Amino acid sequence: MKTALVLILFAASAFAQDQAAIAAAEAACGPKAVKFDAKQDATQHPVPQPDPGKALVYVIQDIGEIPCTGCALTKVGLDGAWVGANQGSSYLFFAAAPGERHICVNWQSWLGLRSRAFGLANFTAEAGHVYYFRVRIFESRSIYYFDLDSTNSDQGKFLVASSAFSVSHPKK
Repeated sequence: MKTALVLILFAASAFAQDQAAIAAAEAACGPKAVKFDAKQDATQHPVPQPDPGKALVYVIQDIGEIPCTGCALTKVGLDGAWVGANQGSSYLFFAAAPGERHICVNWQSWLGLRSRAFGLANFTAEAGHVYYFRVRIFESRSIYYFDLDSTNSDQGKFLVASSAFSVSHPKK
């Protein structure tokens, strides 16, 4: 009996630690209840410059061969606040203050399985610099995974040039 109790306590402790680690990682995201409307706009291709004293960050979503190309809407967060959303293969950009920054992408879906898909990355932003992050979505046995990685400026510029601009706003 004592052995079973000890095993249950260890299992509960391990579960609590995993939940704490997940919560800490998801701190880069915004509130779960926030939802976005987003659409691709191929008619505009903004070329912004970094704001004075800030870095410029691009997040380019490349969904590749995933079926239902137009339905992959992912929210993009920075340091605990949502900054926008990408719809399908598209990109968005935003300013970031200098220092260590944490980015989150989360699939906005009414399907619980998809809405649990997250991608996380961190970087040290420097004023006047431009950073590019590529989001790729992979499916394996009906489970979706995000790959969120920084990419070099040449690849980043190419991905932006070959993607649609994403226009998004929070749903009211």
